[in-house]
Amino acid sequence: MNEVKRPAINWMDALWLVFLAGLAILPPVREIHKQLILVAFGLVQLGEGWFLSRVPRSGGAYVVLIKIGLATALIDHTGELSINSSYWPIYFLPVVTAAEYFGPLATLLWTALASAAYCSYLYPALEEYDITAESYGLLAIRILFFFLAAMVVNRFVVENRRQTRRYQELAETLAETNRRLELAQEEARRSERLAALGQLSAGLAHEIRNPLGVIKGSAEMLTQKLGQSNPLAAELAGYISSETNRLSALVTRFLDFARPLQAELTLQRITAVIDRALNDVAILWKGAPVQVERDYEQNLSEVPLDENLSEQAFLNIVQNAYDAMSGTGGLLRVSVKKSQAGGRDGVEVRIADTGPGIPVELREQIFNPFVTTKKTGVGLGLSIVSKIMDGHRGSIRIEGAAGGACFVLFFPADAEEVSGREPGELVVS
Repeated sequence: MNEVKRPAINWMDALWLVFLAGLAILPPVREIHKQLILVAFGLVQLGEGWFLSRVPRSGGAYVVLIKIGLATALIDHTGELSINSSYWPIYFLPVVTAAEYFGPLATLLWTALASAAYCSYLYPALEEYDITAESYGLLAIRILFFFLAAMVVNRFVVENRRQTRRYQELAETLAETNRRLELAQEEARRSERLAALGQLSAGLAHEIRNPLGVIKGSAEMLTQKLGQSNPLAAELAGYISSETNRLSALVTRFLDFARPLQAELTLQRITAVIDRALNDVAILWKGAPVQVERDYEQNLSEVPLDENLSEQAFLNIVQNAYDAMSGTGGLLRVSVKKSQAGGRDGVEVRIADTGPGIPVELREQIFNPFVTTKKTGVGLGLSIVSKIMDGHRGSIRIEGAAGGACFVLFFPADAEEVSGREPGELVVS
């Protein structure tokens, strides 16, 4: 049965009750069976919506069978000869109900069953009377009208369902389009913020770097002149020099973030780049032991990469994963496989750790600058990774993982589409 949603009681049900009340005051008025059957029809009509909500799969079949039974009983109690009862149009009720709830073929079958129930009164009539050809013709006309009404109503219902599905699909498509538009607008706003912030960072970095050079040079001169004569002052000058180096490294990161990326793409084995990044982080790691689990799909095609930039992106993510597991250690899973995104073939890289993970409220902003979960972090690493992925015309996203974070990077495999553009066109700021 086709799914049909209807309210428990609507104005059409009330109209049916008015029509049934009109039948109740028509002859034979004192026929108690007739009145009880009409009351039963009214109760079925009122409770139809409730019953269908409780038995959605087979409720329509039960309702049609009940109405055929009641119509047959009403015919039996409203005429001296049941086949000649003036109430024969009552069969339109189950016929129309079947047309409302079922498809064309099922509607024809239900109409045939209702017609057979009506024609069953031919047998007792044939035992007492001779039926003329004209009477048979009249009976045939009535039966044909049953089928005609069923098909007209069913065609309207089927067309209405088709239009409803079409409008639902259009509504879903519109909702999806609006969602994508909102994402695109948010991405555009993020790009604008990044561009403005990049320009500001570049200006500040250049202004800060010059005084830092003076401070560093002065601290080194103090260290040389003081030597062993004043150990405390030499130690303080050393602190000044080391902290200046740290600030200089921070300024360099600002400049890396602000500097436009010009990705020079060439076909590379992405697994080799990932392995170099993993080895570089592992060699310098001083924290709790981290086990690395690699799962590389065999026979991967080369993809267009900027070797240095892509290695930097992997370094940032892997370093973050190690830092997240610095306290107790853990497992770092790196998987590489063929994939598709946005209708493009490419390679998907998943980097998942078993650290504390990233809070849900930060996942939407984690690629924005100065957003970090580290106590001592600046929040530029993932912003730079995002810019690098934009330069590769790829994508990066974070997925929720049980007891950790999982970063998914997609690199498109269409070298002609990507590397055929001028390097200047790949500038992301």
